[in-house]
Amino acid sequence: MSRPSAADAGSAVVDFVLVAALTTVLFAGVLQLTLALHVRSTLVDCAAEGARYGALADRGPADAERRTRELITMTLAPRFADDVVAEATTVEGLPVVRVQVTAALPVLGPLGPAGSLVVDGHALEELP
Repeated sequence: MSRPSAADAGSAVVDFVLVAALTTVLFAGVLQLTLALHVRSTLVDCAAEGARYGALADRGPADAERRTRELITMTLAPRFADDVVAEATTVEGLPVVRVQVTAALPVLGPLGPAGSLVVDGHALEELP
């Protein structure tokens, strides 16, 4: 086995720093994507549950909006429930309650994607 030359001294430290920086950036990206997908799927579920609640025979779109806001506040944070809109509409001739939620995309740290998430949920209205 040959002895390392003086020119190679300290190269392991540089290699470690380069690989560690790349691994850290990759891990932060995966963590950011995971957080964004979690928030999106939670918002979709809250919007759908709010629409189902508002579609009950003795409820309306205002109840759907209120219920959606409550669910988002309980599961995520109140800032995600700032823009919730519920309406009674018709889809293919059937009366439905539609709940749309617009929320800022969650960002970890100072770097990350900017923008917003727009999700919605629908439920067929029950007749009294």
